[in-house]
Amino acid sequence: MINAYVIRMFNDEISNRAVYKLEDSLPTNVKLIEFDAIKPTQVKRLMEKHRVHWNYPWNGEHHDIASGLIKKAYPTKVANKRIACFLSHYLLWQRCIKYDEPIIIHEHDAIYFNATPLPIEDFAQSYYDIIGLNDPRNATRLAAVYDRVVQESEGDIVRAPVIDQQMIPQGIAGNSSYYINPRGAREMVSLTSRYGAWPNDALMCRQLVPKLGQTKNYYTYVQGLGSTTSS
Repeated sequence: MINAYVIRMFNDEISNRAVYKLEDSLPTNVKLIEFDAIKPTQVKRLMEKHRVHWNYPWNGEHHDIASGLIKKAYPTKVANKRIACFLSHYLLWQRCIKYDEPIIIHEHDAIYFNATPLPIEDFAQSYYDIIGLNDPRNATRLAAVYDRVVQESEGDIVRAPVIDQQMIPQGIAGNSSYYINPRGAREMVSLTSRYGAWPNDALMCRQLVPKLGQTKNYYTYVQGLGSTTSS
């Protein structure tokens, strides 16, 4: 069995219904644990507690000298919603480190295709420390390119694909379902200390995380609820 944490907005009916659907779809060797999503009102206190600072533009594009990457602003009406999303993932990376065991992290709109057991041993023995589980279709930009590159690559778990210019952060599809081991969690926490907090799907990119993988067989997809961080 492996513990899978789902970031859930407990007072939101849409989020609750989505999590019920996720729970009904679980593989037989996955245990779902609900994690209360960080609220915008908690952002300031948690950023101070963990000594994390936000270092990503809210408008336009910025060439980040430290990383060498171009940081392009995400559509965001309430800044603290975007930061709260990052913090939810960040605290789960910390939990992975604390308990020293691999976990799966889901956002509330994730759902499995079926209840067939996940190949957890294959994940554990893989070269990769973080592995995306999502079907890219309807989950990420340039989804058709992402899918084609993954399917044309060798192996059951492949490196997160190149789908854009080298200076553009490129990670796993949607960043809403992924396996992460303690090495990967420590790397993400270290990257946050080094470069500051970014949207988690930008910071978790192949340019900064060399051992970032993607399953060729897609295990999850997004339910299509719409973004809670851009509205």
